[in-house]
Amino acid sequence: MAEAIEIYDDRLLALVSIDASLQKLTNGAVHSEGPVYFHEDDSVVWSDAHGNRLLCWSPTENVTVLRDPSDYQSGNYRDLEGRLVACSSGLRAIIRRENDGEWKVLVDRYQGKRLNSPNDLVVKNDGTIWFTDPPYGITEPNQGYGGEQEQPGSYVYRLDPVTGEIYPVVTDMVRPNGLCFSPDENLLYVSDTAAFNIPGGPHHVRVYEVVGGQWAKNGRLFAVIEPGQPDGFRVDEYGNVFISSEDSVQVYTPDGTRLGKILVPEVCANLTFGGKERDRLFITAGHSLYAINLNTRGMQR
Repeated sequence: MAEAIEIYDDRLLALVSIDASLQKLTNGAVHSEGPVYFHEDDSVVWSDAHGNRLLCWSPTENVTVLRDPSDYQSGNYRDLEGRLVACSSGLRAIIRRENDGEWKVLVDRYQGKRLNSPNDLVVKNDGTIWFTDPPYGITEPNQGYGGEQEQPGSYVYRLDPVTGEIYPVVTDMVRPNGLCFSPDENLLYVSDTAAFNIPGGPHHVRVYEVVGGQWAKNGRLFAVIEPGQPDGFRVDEYGNVFISSEDSVQVYTPDGTRLGKILVPEVCANLTFGGKERDRLFITAGHSLYAINLNTRGMQR
């Protein structure tokens, strides 16, 4: 059996070859987070979240620094026009890199009060940005600039970047962190990583029904993740969910059955699908960026 995978259900072998190998592409970050793939040059942009830098890896140039400091940029994604949108835990804002290279703050307040510290985001097919807002940039000295929490809780928000409209769609989680949609965008998965600094806190993923394309309702438990925290995750074309954990990327079917693990030698924080066919999984873990080829394809742009 290949050292890269741990099999609990043979259906995993349809997604990951038994002889698949995990490749370390680079290291040197303080804490790797939030990868996003750019097909134009086969590159991956990711955050050195605790090092306060934004990095880029490509097979031709290896690693370059895109922003230093990055205002504790964390989650990254691409919008419908291919622009990079990101969570800034330092600015307590959602930001976007414009076509001229300048960074623009899209939102940093809700109802006149500062956001906590946006952590991860996804862009829906209608162009709206859905993001989580835990307080880690306030409470953790290596994740932001500190300050006072002004929001009454940690929510998931929906932002329309065209109109500026923003409102919470999930309010029943302790520390919402990672999130993604199902392939048809009828479901929203959200992780809760409260156990990170709250003894006995949740370390699970919940799933919500997306109603009218604008609201998240009827949340239920999808999976409890052990060991560690379910920081970030993505879905493939069949709706299987690839979830980060302390020792691996754990793979679940849409009904919540755990098929197995893609083992990672550092604590796994986040992941994204890439490659020309979207069948290469890029994983940010510890100080490093890893990749493994799969037999399935991811959904995100």
